[in-house]
Amino acid sequence: MPGSMTLIDGEPGDRIPVSDRGLQYGDGLFETIAVRDGRPCLWRQHLERLATGCARLDIPAPAPARLAAEAEALLTNVAAADGVLKLVVTRGSGPRGYASPPAPKPRRILSFAPGLPAVIDGAKAGVRLTLCRTRLGENQRLAGIKHLNRLEQVLARAEWSDPGVLDGVMCNAHGQVVCGTMSNLYLLDDAGIATPPLTHCGVAGTVRTLVRDCARDLGVPFAERVLRPEDLFAAHGLCISNALLGVLPVARIGAHRCRPEAVPAALIERVRQIALEPEMQS
Repeated sequence: MPGSMTLIDGEPGDRIPVSDRGLQYGDGLFETIAVRDGRPCLWRQHLERLATGCARLDIPAPAPARLAAEAEALLTNVAAADGVLKLVVTRGSGPRGYASPPAPKPRRILSFAPGLPAVIDGAKAGVRLTLCRTRLGENQRLAGIKHLNRLEQVLARAEWSDPGVLDGVMCNAHGQVVCGTMSNLYLLDDAGIATPPLTHCGVAGTVRTLVRDCARDLGVPFAERVLRPEDLFAAHGLCISNALLGVLPVARIGAHRCRPEAVPAALIERVRQIALEPEMQS
């Protein structure tokens, strides 16, 4: 399979049936995984979240060994050493209608795109965010998992076209901050580091737990608490995280200037070393 950038159920290809429930209903999950030196980063954490999502949606989870073998086959075959591996699992094909097939056959789609975000190498000055008008709906059963229904994020991302803005901050219907369209958000103040709870909506990023653990290792208190936009403006500093970026300090949110230097450099470096360190698939 020379040059293949996509595997579908372990075979090279770029087509799925129109009956696939991921296409029809967004019935599935995905993981976006950084690849360094030809190997995935945070592989175990991504598979753990995928398994949690499969259990929540009652989709039979693919065997980790099978996913590891397919990821290795795909990454061995691509020319670029660094890039993004996207892993999609759908419930598979089924008849018309919302009812799940009695014996679903999940479909696995692994694709690779070369290159990682350049911002990770030059963000000491901080990144820019915007506040989005689009609100996140609440559903505890879907909260935290990375399901395929991303229309809220699509609508929010359409709110800005400035290439200097990296991400947009989204709130719930109550005006409480939840996360970015593609990141988790953290506030630094006299009490330490705080991040919004994700019990009703939002995605629990694979780096989010890592930020918590690294902060505590550095002696910085970490807590979940309800935050509002005005709390962000009053904070000592802000930062964001995701699996492709590690942790990045924020220089501005909307017209409000932040203090990137308030985010401990040791935290940024420690998280980045772990989050963007390639590891074996198994």
